[in-house]
Amino acid sequence: MSRVLVTGASRGIGRAVAVAFAARGDQVAVHYASARADAEETLSRLAGAGHTLVGGDVGDPGAAAGIVATAVEALGGVDVLVNNAAVAPGDDTLHRVAEVGYEEWQRIWRRMLDVDLLGAANLTWCVARHLIERGAPGSIVNVGSRGAFRGEPDFPAYGAAKAGLHAFGQSMAVALAPHRISVTSVAPGFIGTERQNEKLAGPGGDAVLAQSPFGRVGTPEEVAAAVLYLSSPEALWSSGTVLDLNGASYLRT
Repeated sequence: MSRVLVTGASRGIGRAVAVAFAARGDQVAVHYASARADAEETLSRLAGAGHTLVGGDVGDPGAAAGIVATAVEALGGVDVLVNNAAVAPGDDTLHRVAEVGYEEWQRIWRRMLDVDLLGAANLTWCVARHLIERGAPGSIVNVGSRGAFRGEPDFPAYGAAKAGLHAFGQSMAVALAPHRISVTSVAPGFIGTERQNEKLAGPGGDAVLAQSPFGRVGTPEEVAAAVLYLSSPEALWSSGTVLDLNGASYLRT
């Protein structure tokens, strides 16, 4: 049994990841930023016992340290960290360079970097040091994005943050291997979460489905299955990898 901290687990990919770990028999710390009711719903769906809720803004360095400390205390330790929390593309984070004002540009960039990249880096430091001090092996899985490779012209801060997250994960894979800690990343394409239902049902939905030759979008459960494998001892030799999960909608060379 592993003790797992999943950030941004109140819904979507994070919820599916938490459910998958619990179904495997692990204990899960369900992190949320502000949507406590949604996090409680996630908690109610977890098989087994010993799970817990952990609140806090990962974009705040002090809060990030507190999130890990709370999870360690509640679970008796953390063996696996899933860096899933992110400020995602949406109407409120749209920042096309030709349209957005300079102050708004700065605000969105700072928030996305603080949460999507620096927050994950700070959580990684805290969990890595916890594992090193215990002398225990562990794993860290980052949830990145296809946008890190193909570009995000409407959300450049998001694409940059996720590209940075992939690079950070590879750096940590090298740094933490001597401590028997693996670090990997997944790079999902368009995933059909609750947040995307309206877009998929709208006039642009068919175009989104057509991005993949499979004619559909990915599911949170497919991402969760990949995260589950990459966090396992059997995937140790995958440390440093960035796994594409985009249904052949974007192929890297």
